[in-house]
Amino acid sequence: MRTFTILTFLLLSSAMAFAELPIGEIPPTIVLKDDLGGRLDGTQWSSEELVSGKVLILFYVDPDESDLNNHVSEALKAENYPSEKYGSVAVINMAATWLPNVAINIKLKSKQEEYKSTVYVKDLEKTLVQKWGLSDDNNDVMLFGKDGKVLYSVDGKFTDAQVKEIVKAVWDNL
Repeated sequence: MRTFTILTFLLLSSAMAFAELPIGEIPPTIVLKDDLGGRLDGTQWSSEELVSGKVLILFYVDPDESDLNNHVSEALKAENYPSEKYGSVAVINMAATWLPNVAINIKLKSKQEEYKSTVYVKDLEKTLVQKWGLSDDNNDVMLFGKDGKVLYSVDGKFTDAQVKEIVKAVWDNL
């Protein structure tokens, strides 16, 4: 019985570690610059850019979990949403990995070539984990409406049903 209780506690604890953003709200403003991170070219990034008049998908990725939701990226890319109404941002949780920043930067430059319209951002100090309560050491995906409000938020691996839901949610909000 004791093993069951400990196992139950561990399962509940790990389930509570997931912290998806509240639907229908605009999360607090975050600015990543200097020691906190920023774009690949070193310029600052602000979450206020999510209020862009476009539907935006944001991936918050631990480099160790970078492939976890590739099926989501590929499904969204295959839809060929109109670029004047849709965009994407990938924020890399650089502090969530043992990998050296040099290796991550090389991978990010490669990803930028593959996904040219995606804005790549480095979070050097887990700022989105601390300020938005996103789960750490994970792969989180959020969909923002044209007004910057959260339309969809999933921490961790997407199911096939969730992939269909987010694809539809983008179309419904363009």
